[in-house]
Amino acid sequence: MFVTPHRFLIPFCLVLNAFSSIAIVFCNKLIFEDHDFRASTTLTLIHFVMTFLGLVFCLAGGMFKFKRLSLMKVMPLSVSFCGFVVLTNMSLMYNSVGFYQLMKVLTTPLLVLMETVIYDKKFSKKIKVSLLLICFGVSVATVTDSEVNLVGTLVALSALFVTCQYQIWVGTKQKDLGCDSFQLLLYQAPLSSVLLLPIAYFTELRRLHYPCNDTLSVILLSGFVAFIVNLSIFLVIGKTSPVTYNVLGHFKLCVILLIGHVFFDGPMGSKRFLGVLLTLVGVFWYTHLKAAKHSGAEVIISTEEFKGKDEDSDGV
Repeated sequence: MFVTPHRFLIPFCLVLNAFSSIAIVFCNKLIFEDHDFRASTTLTLIHFVMTFLGLVFCLAGGMFKFKRLSLMKVMPLSVSFCGFVVLTNMSLMYNSVGFYQLMKVLTTPLLVLMETVIYDKKFSKKIKVSLLLICFGVSVATVTDSEVNLVGTLVALSALFVTCQYQIWVGTKQKDLGCDSFQLLLYQAPLSSVLLLPIAYFTELRRLHYPCNDTLSVILLSGFVAFIVNLSIFLVIGKTSPVTYNVLGHFKLCVILLIGHVFFDGPMGSKRFLGVLLTLVGVFWYTHLKAAKHSGAEVIISTEEFKGKDEDSDGV
């Protein structure tokens, strides 16, 4: 296991996910556009095979201990991941880019609703307002149109629900099964790969030509980055929450938009800039609220420990 001081563990996981996720976006952009390899489901399959191989290497290197888990208890997580991949791709196929982005923004409020209603989790009013500001900012920055059709809407809503359920299960399964991120992902990665294989075969692999060496090299590089992304997702959700992971995702989107504008001449009009600014304000406010809550919890624990020691000394 990584030897990281506890107070630095969560920031380390957040930074690891942020950098790796931004890197995978540009790797995939290179694969899809420059190398004209547009088999997204096949690429996801390759990423999960590489993730499994990376975890086996970590296990052999003693970075974590193997724990036997029930395949049937991990299966819902693997199935929901495959549903998330397939339905997200279908949503982009049947909907306009603007409506697709709008539905992605709705992941955060639906997560809050599901965790409140189903899992009895409480969110303060300030947290809810900060999340509302983030979602509004992302909508302003990314949603350009919202053409609606019945089939596309049903697919998008299904993708939205499955995505939320997958992210929630990433956190709850670690607690319910008494395992860490490495141990759970070691099971989920191969299961998801097996489930994705027939989907990739019938939709893409039968028509796919073997890539050239340059394309293959970039795909393998993206697979290594995807291993870090997948592991860091499990670490972030396991150590924080699905909502915090989504907030991090909105922050990454802002960084990607800014990098795209500065280095690749991506569009950055006044509307998009305002949206990015509002999102960043919401992200930093949410971070401040969570940090203050965490500090308050540490103070309470420290006070209780001090009282316990004081009572022990009085009893001597």
